[in-house]
Amino acid sequence: MSEADPRPIDRRLFAGFLRRHRVAAVAVTGWSLLEAVPALASGLLVAAALDRGFLAGRPAEGFFWIGLLGTAMVFRALMTRTLTPWLGRLVEPLRDDLVTAVAAGAVHRAAAGARGAAGADVARLTVQVETVRALVSALLRSARQMGVSLLMAFVGLAALSAPVAAVTLPPVLLTLLLCAPRLSVLARHQRRQLSSEERLTAAAGETFDGIRDVVACGARDRAAEELSARITAHRDAVRAVARTASANTLLVSLGSHLPLLVLLSAAPRLLDRGALSVGELLGATSYLVSGVAPALRSLVAVLGSWGVQLATVLRRLSRSTPARQDTPGEARGPGGLTRTPRSFDISLTDVSYAYGPEAAPVIDKLSLDIPAGSHLTVVGPSGAGKSTLTTLLAGLAGPAGGRLTLGGVPAAEVDRAWLRRAVTLIPQEAYVFTGTVRDNLRYLCPQARDADLLASATAVGARALVDRLGGLDAPLGLDGPPLSCGERQLVALARAHVSPASIVLLDEACCHLDPAAEERAERAFMERGTTLVVVAHRISSALRAPRVLVLDGDRTAVGTHARLLEKSPLYADLAGHWVSAGIP
Repeated sequence: MSEADPRPIDRRLFAGFLRRHRVAAVAVTGWSLLEAVPALASGLLVAAALDRGFLAGRPAEGFFWIGLLGTAMVFRALMTRTLTPWLGRLVEPLRDDLVTAVAAGAVHRAAAGARGAAGADVARLTVQVETVRALVSALLRSARQMGVSLLMAFVGLAALSAPVAAVTLPPVLLTLLLCAPRLSVLARHQRRQLSSEERLTAAAGETFDGIRDVVACGARDRAAEELSARITAHRDAVRAVARTASANTLLVSLGSHLPLLVLLSAAPRLLDRGALSVGELLGATSYLVSGVAPALRSLVAVLGSWGVQLATVLRRLSRSTPARQDTPGEARGPGGLTRTPRSFDISLTDVSYAYGPEAAPVIDKLSLDIPAGSHLTVVGPSGAGKSTLTTLLAGLAGPAGGRLTLGGVPAAEVDRAWLRRAVTLIPQEAYVFTGTVRDNLRYLCPQARDADLLASATAVGARALVDRLGGLDAPLGLDGPPLSCGERQLVALARAHVSPASIVLLDEACCHLDPAAEERAERAFMERGTTLVVVAHRISSALRAPRVLVLDGDRTAVGTHARLLEKSPLYADLAGHWVSAGIP
């Protein structure tokens, strides 16, 4: 894809992001308007203090209006404090979305056989994504505040004196119009700088990785020349950015003082004609000096630095994302629509999956029905596709061939929110995050009561662990005691049990528990009517299940334990191995 035609990650990703976080976006907008109340009221209050107070011989009233201005400043500080957490609710999730998009792009290119891009992908993921996060945070703090303040200052100026607004607004608009094309030039230089930086990083990495070969072949001078050329190109790009930015700064500095010069030039005529009072003149001057000028300079400066950098980095990140990236929560069905299944029945028809276009299928034309509320155990040798199957059932990957449906709805069209509520996958390595026991257990069901948490912990056999840790308020993760692998699995099992999930996938999620604890956990899910799919590592799990799936390439089979002992040589071998090894 050409430099001039990147995929619009900025529009596509940000549009979906704002839809999912519209509450935070609306809150930021509302609090920003309240935060700008002093910018709106400052000139009006100054004019009132002079015309109605000090110049009218009523100093007490003058101090009253000045006091209101001070109160407005305190109000602004309170609004800023209230606004700050809402900014965090926009910035941090955005970083997660960008990491997901870039990581997905790297995986797609790797699966397609791309080579030599790993270093660039890591740079984009670690450096450029963090750059976007920092820039968005800075723009939300500064450009947002300056833009709203500039707008409110002109609203206040128009309310104070329409003639003054009429003569001072054109210079501001002229400055903005002159700066706009300069920002485009700056963006072009920024892209050049970033490209040269990436080429320099890639060249340096290749040289240092092969430094022994370079020395052995006597190519040190050639390698040094190539790196020197990359360094020179990067230096020139940085200088071009600095020159353009300096010219923009000078233009804005001149333009920000122009409205005040226009006002001072027009003031004598306006005062003589009675179109402007002394208080209104000082109020208008206050708007221009403390509101319009600094806001205009800061806004253009911020957009010319952070804004241009953000647009440039997003343009580069566009190259790291798949041609079509479904961000979390976005529709993926035909016509952009999603569907909600009416049941929890699962059906696979000739489903295949491979890790790359040239790789052999891990799952090859698998057909299987898993009715709602049923219990299935999956067995097979290492690499047979057991974990891959649970990944497909959880909607974390889509089949490369065949048809996978949930409640009759193709997996690609299932509503993502419904899928997250309905399906829970517990992998072998259970995750416990920093927080309290309560935080960990109700992560998938935030509204769960303490009684529900304790009931689920009891059901899966984790109640003794909760009590030993000190109850639901006890800390876990970095702030808590170290947990064994089995204890971590008990926490994950209790978390899944209290969740509203109707389909639970246990991918060797009990492998670190003893057989009795494993049976108790499995029966806890069976008794709540959950569709249970268990990737087994013990014969006892297969014996408990009404049906067993043996993944064995083109010899895959499904049936009861007794039937598979006769029908599947692999299953008979596995069962014999389990028994001979004393695995219950």
